[in-house]
Amino acid sequence: MSAEDLKQAATFSDHLERLPLRERKKRRTRMALQNQALRLFSEQGYEATTMEQIAAAAEVSASTAFRYFPTKEDLVIQDEYDPFMLELFRAQPPELSPIEALRSMFGEALPHLYERDRAQLTARIQLMATVPSIKSRFFNAMRGNTLAVIDQVIAERVGRDPKDPEVECFAWAVTGSLYAAMFSWLESDGELELPELVDRNLKFLAAGCPLGA
Repeated sequence: MSAEDLKQAATFSDHLERLPLRERKKRRTRMALQNQALRLFSEQGYEATTMEQIAAAAEVSASTAFRYFPTKEDLVIQDEYDPFMLELFRAQPPELSPIEALRSMFGEALPHLYERDRAQLTARIQLMATVPSIKSRFFNAMRGNTLAVIDQVIAERVGRDPKDPEVECFAWAVTGSLYAAMFSWLESDGELELPELVDRNLKFLAAGCPLGA
């Protein structure tokens, strides 16, 4: 499927509808747990909320909750965007450089996801920024999962090994620019828009980070 086809048809909702029935059922359980967790965190505080309370609110057993989210922090840092984003990235025109392919991918996907999930994204990022245990878990997940995904897709695109030091350096630079955009958005208290911040940072990275004199 080409990038143009994905622009026209593969919105995030379309992507979810293409999932097998079993995966759609599992997604509903994950979303129920995450939505109830964020509601309870807001109402009674993160530390005061237990996995057992979250499971009860989502009408599943505690063992089911732990199967989907091994730790309470995972309820905040995990999301379902990666497969969709990977699909869209791999469909970018081959003549685009890796950084321009990433800009194009985020430009196509992020405004839709931002509009659809803005309240949830805001709540999650606020927790990531303010709760030490979540911040630590998020950094470890970023280092272990996000970087590995970026390494893999960039290596595929340029025909190099994912462990190539230059591929890894590139992945760290991209991850850092996304991280900076996320916190700039949070600190702006809604005055700035996340998709524009992400594109601004990736554009700056693509230009070689020109700081001037």
